[in-house]
Amino acid sequence: MSHILSPEKSARAREFAAALKPGHRVCITTHVNPDGDGLGSEVALVHLLRAQGVDAIITNPSPTPPRFSFLFDDLQGVDRSAEAVKELRRSDLIIVLDIADLNRLGMLIDTVRDRGVPVACIDHHVSAGVLPPGPRYVDPEAAATGELIFEVAMGNGWPITHAAARGLYVAILTDTGGFRFSNTRPRTLRIAADLLESGVNAEDIYLEVYARAPEGRPRLFAEALQTLVVEHEYGLAWVTVPSGAIERLGVSSDDLDGVVEFPRSIEGVRMALLFREISQGRVKVSLRSVGEVDVAAFAKVYGGGGHTKAAGLSLKGSLAEVQATVLKAAREYLGPNGGSRV
Repeated sequence: MSHILSPEKSARAREFAAALKPGHRVCITTHVNPDGDGLGSEVALVHLLRAQGVDAIITNPSPTPPRFSFLFDDLQGVDRSAEAVKELRRSDLIIVLDIADLNRLGMLIDTVRDRGVPVACIDHHVSAGVLPPGPRYVDPEAAATGELIFEVAMGNGWPITHAAARGLYVAILTDTGGFRFSNTRPRTLRIAADLLESGVNAEDIYLEVYARAPEGRPRLFAEALQTLVVEHEYGLAWVTVPSGAIERLGVSSDDLDGVVEFPRSIEGVRMALLFREISQGRVKVSLRSVGEVDVAAFAKVYGGGGHTKAAGLSLKGSLAEVQATVLKAAREYLGPNGGSRV
């Protein structure tokens, strides 16, 4: 393998794995509206743990988006998200992936908090969260949680099967925007190369993840992009999902993946935002940045978080109220003439 683990990371990986006992019932979960990194990491970890005699299942607070369902083709019955609360109450250990914040677990918050068993965490976000105590393997320098699952396996000498490698490749592919984002580092590509050498078919995964879209997805993009607003003096741009568009077009929130990249791609834009209503009286804001702008720090003020260049937050209020609040703060954060070239 081309990726080399430091002695410190090897020790941390072994310490994390020491809590995983053969025969234990382990529930693996991730954030609401799971993405490719959360799901790919979960599936890979299930394969890895079951090979070690650990009874691992997946218990998410939200259903799996259709484009990632192929990950479960050889894991029938492992996704118990429909019975997540019941399964969590029977667990010996809970593993939370791709978040360190209890509040991102949606309807599972109380069950995870009150279960009384160790809650392990593998995560790559800069935002510190609050979870019940348990082993941790956290590194904000990683491009994806999938990288860290790979390292835990490597540090413990667990063989990475083709099925596990496929999940990890999906995790890394999606969280790096197809290896386009600035979080793509030499370590990221070394791990991806190791996964490809295990027999992962990059084109097949691309087709499953990016080329199986329902007709409603490009129509959703079109409607959202019609709302584009650009303020060149601040280097600020945003789009808004029309109310009811997701339901009307027969798609899901997962089908919005990539919309916010369009305003970010405009020359001079340093911060891009996507606004959408997620419930009556609550609005989610997805943030992306270019250059030195830290959207995780911006989002933290409102109880959100994420990465330096990709973050999110949600606020109570009408769409107009939340937009007014967030856009005013964004203009102050960026300062005037922020979009001009140096």
